[in-house]
Amino acid sequence: MALPARSFSVVLVALVGLTALVAAVSAAEQADAAQSGTATSGTAATTVVTPPDYVIGPDDALSVVFWREKDMSGDVVVRPDGMISLPLLNDVMAAGLTPEQLRERLTQQASVFLNDPQATVVVKEINSRKVYITGEVEKPGSYPLNSRLSVMQLIAMAGGLKEYAKSDRIVVMRVEQSREVRYRFDYKKVLEGKNLEQNLDLRPGDTVVVP
Repeated sequence: MALPARSFSVVLVALVGLTALVAAVSAAEQADAAQSGTATSGTAATTVVTPPDYVIGPDDALSVVFWREKDMSGDVVVRPDGMISLPLLNDVMAAGLTPEQLRERLTQQASVFLNDPQATVVVKEINSRKVYITGEVEKPGSYPLNSRLSVMQLIAMAGGLKEYAKSDRIVVMRVEQSREVRYRFDYKKVLEGKNLEQNLDLRPGDTVVVP
């Protein structure tokens, strides 16, 4: 039996109101999830993209998760001695390993306590990869190296050269095979598009000295 026009209008208004209420609740839930820093799927939003040559170092923040073993899981920071501490496993050497190598090491050590342990290692913060610049620049100090960075780019990040900097005598100091190697960098030449091979891609631990 067809509804009277007035009854149909009442039902239609009620449906519109219910739809708006559902949309508002969904929007509020998404806003709460965004504010808490988590995606609606429950995936942590703190993972960083690691460089291809990345190895774990001191001060890096990691998240170690053992499947179905919450008591053995946790967030850790690599200590200055390169170790991390986890329940049952105690101290585990992490520095110098890739995340995958650390996962394999944790899995092996956890097999003493668990049957078929399944570990995951997520890098949350990279604080160990740094380069340094000192001398006649506006902002000398250490800078994070989380992506490709050239000498010229580092100088720019450091605020540029000071007025009396000897721009043709800049040196990049690097340790290769346990010995110190020095590379010359002529700022003016590179700026003019000459000797571009001097504009090296920096590596972790490099120091740029501007006399």
